Amino acid sequence: MPKSKAVREPQTFGYVRVSVKEQNADRQLIAMEPYQIPQSNLFVEKQSGKDFDRPKYKRLFRELCAGDLLYIKSIDRLGRDYGEIIEQWRLLTREKGVDIKVLDMPMLDTTYCKDLLGTFISDLVLQVMSFSSQLERENILQRQAEGIAAAKAKGVAFGRKAAELPKDFDDIYRRWRTRELTGKQAAELCGVCVKTLYNLTAERRAGDGRTDNDRNVNSPEFIVGYVSVK
Repeated sequence: MPKSKAVREPQTFGYVRVSVKEQNADRQLIAMEPYQIPQSNLFVEKQSGKDFDRPKYKRLFRELCAGDLLYIKSIDRLGRDYGEIIEQWRLLTREKGVDIKVLDMPMLDTTYCKDLLGTFISDLVLQVMSFSSQLERENILQRQAEGIAAAKAKGVAFGRKAAELPKDFDDIYRRWRTRELTGKQAAELCGVCVKTLYNLTAERRAGDGRTDNDRNVNSPEFIVGYVSVK
């Protein structure tokens, strides 16, 4: 007869998530210290909670088995999308048989009151908290968009600072045009790439009132630069 697969003892796990790499996970880790979660069962993720396409969470999901207990600091650490939080909670608790404790919301504790009323209350609180989490995220995004729009209205520039030509560009350009320098060498002296050098040169010539023919990409000076790089 084939040997039956060994069933391991229930274990405790912890899931910690911060939105970006610069944020510190210490606050969540400290909150989990009293529960003596094995270090190997602590999953720390530094990624946005907009969806559940996260490497650490996927690995945690695979390792969780029926009877295991999962700790999270707050429901928004699990995720920020209302529908996906509800679905993941269902997959974990109903299909995998995992218990979940949300530390800052004691009513979200599937180990307590497993009767019909307890389950109803837990599901109700979960829906309210998940909705609030998504609403908060949408409000943050809206405030960011409004802030950017207001800053732009005041003339604040966003994005990378435009590259500028060096003071000795005229000499560099002359040497480039007479083939003393390749396009790559001229670009390096200007501290830009060849494409940026061409764009800056075209803008400068346009500002000087040169004609379209003067700025033609097929003109000898530009052909020298691009051919020399290839």
